[in-house]
Amino acid sequence: MATAAAAEKRKPVFIKVEELKPGTNGHNLTVKILDSKPVPVPKPRHAPMSLSQRPARINECLVGDETGCIVFTARNEQVEMMNPGATIILRNAKIDMFKGSMRLAVDKWGRVEVAEPASFAVKETNNLSLVEYELVTVQA
Repeated sequence: MATAAAAEKRKPVFIKVEELKPGTNGHNLTVKILDSKPVPVPKPRHAPMSLSQRPARINECLVGDETGCIVFTARNEQVEMMNPGATIILRNAKIDMFKGSMRLAVDKWGRVEVAEPASFAVKETNNLSLVEYELVTVQA
């Protein structure tokens, strides 16, 4: 039997960009968009494209807060919200690894929302996507 307290939704816990770590997920962040660039998507070579299979749109966006910045990969309908200078809220974001560096992404289980303009200045000197990670296996 669920109690009234358990039935209430948990308040989302918001973190800062500098707290992001490789291989983690479930992050909620408020970030400013610094830059947004389209990524060319190769056309599939196999079957002809039907009307329901529109080509994917992908933008790489530099986003951040007062603690640092990171590259956010915006997909399809998320691309329209990626206007430099805008403030967005990322809910249930995850860290994807791409060529050894971290990328922030929001899949179908998360949400991207345009927010009221934030008052913080983005710390561009701490770009987490420029840190290269190497997978190391530890022998037992």
